[in-house]
Amino acid sequence: MSHKRNPKRKAVIAAGGVAALGAAALLLPNAMASQDGASDAAAPKTLKAADATNLATQLQNLLGDSFAGSYYDSDSKQLVVNVVDVSGDKNNVVVQAEKAGAKVRQVENSTAELSAAAQTLKTKATIPGTAWAVDPRTNKILVTADTTVTGAKWNRLESTVQGLGSGMATIKKSAGTFKTFVSGGDAIFGGGARCSLGFNVTASDGSPAFLTAGHCGVAAEQWSDAQNGQPIATVDQAVFPGDGDFSLVKYDDATTQAPSDVNIGGGQTVQILQAAEATVGAQVFRMGSTTGLHDGQVLGLDATVNYPEGTVTGLIQTDVCAEPGDSGGSLFTRDGGAVGLTSGGSGDCTAGGETFFQPVTTALTATGATLGAAGAGAGDQAGAGDQAGAGDQAGAGAGDQAGGGDAVGGAADPSGAADPSATADPSATADPSGAADPSGAADQNAAGQYAGQTSQHHKKHSR
Repeated sequence: MSHKRNPKRKAVIAAGGVAALGAAALLLPNAMASQDGASDAAAPKTLKAADATNLATQLQNLLGDSFAGSYYDSDSKQLVVNVVDVSGDKNNVVVQAEKAGAKVRQVENSTAELSAAAQTLKTKATIPGTAWAVDPRTNKILVTADTTVTGAKWNRLESTVQGLGSGMATIKKSAGTFKTFVSGGDAIFGGGARCSLGFNVTASDGSPAFLTAGHCGVAAEQWSDAQNGQPIATVDQAVFPGDGDFSLVKYDDATTQAPSDVNIGGGQTVQILQAAEATVGAQVFRMGSTTGLHDGQVLGLDATVNYPEGTVTGLIQTDVCAEPGDSGGSLFTRDGGAVGLTSGGSGDCTAGGETFFQPVTTALTATGATLGAAGAGAGDQAGAGDQAGAGDQAGAGAGDQAGGGDAVGGAADPSGAADPSATADPSATADPSGAADPSGAADQNAAGQYAGQTSQHHKKHSR
């Protein structure tokens, strides 16, 4: 079940001081007590989203083929784990998962069955304007069709879904059209297109670089931090379409000081501390050059999206809004995890819609880069290293840094200074009245103020 949100709402990040619970402790006996101190091995633990993600990873390894997905219940703050084939084996499966602190429920569809159904959709229903992702909350595949899927195309999609069998997939129509969020005309960065910087990283050769969307990387070879400005970075690798939507872009000056933070506007930054896997049900924040800071929930994983340019696999599906120019921007969690890079979707920040993101973890693995800042003297190999067969597809260019700031990590300190020890607490997420956003991330459709702010941010750290 998706949660409806006011699409006009901007997220507000406030400082918090809650230390993250060590993942290794989650499966230990002394970690089974509830927060009030009561010892109840079968009672689900109250967890933060990041800790739930860590626990889910451990339980997936522990449960093997019985594991059928998991999600974070943001209302109860509990991890829900789906299991299949537990008859006669409850002690080895359900009890272990419950003792670890998860809420366990038995479901019909196994991970293998859902994967097979997704493969059938790929074979029979790869239609531009369609997308599908596994939704562990329903234990089904969520299939979405945009407004271009009509007539014979709709009939083909619907019959394919029905052919999967009852209880295997659901289908819904989107009010918008699936597209990548590149903006033309008033380009801020390069090649007539505007995107957003995702996260600063260190390339495998030690040089400073950043990640952004792959479709930005194939739009232009060089990018600037100001409209009509001199290029500051060149695409090294780009993947789009295909197995992802990501680019690795190296700064031309190998002495560039590229901070590991996200610029959320108003002079505030969020420190990026680690890469994080997405968890269905978890709250996430997106920063982009067009619309600034917004929040929402993860709806599905391993999503396949059939854009007009081609099919992209392995994405994260969310209900966070985005608009042209936000492509490549940061998706991050309140406790400082770098989750994704904005790919595309339907709708906008007025009507809402679905938005898909490239997982940061797979982008890092494919490019050989590591999350975090690269310091001066990190290497004079700025053009080197085509990692993992890195394609310089279509002259790949790189994500624009149109105000995106890099994401992940600590919380925004209201004093203006980033506090890496704090966790972002977006519980006061928005102001539906449309009042001034305390984060200072103003609407960037008029882009002047934000572009100037972003330009100053990057110039400050690129000398």
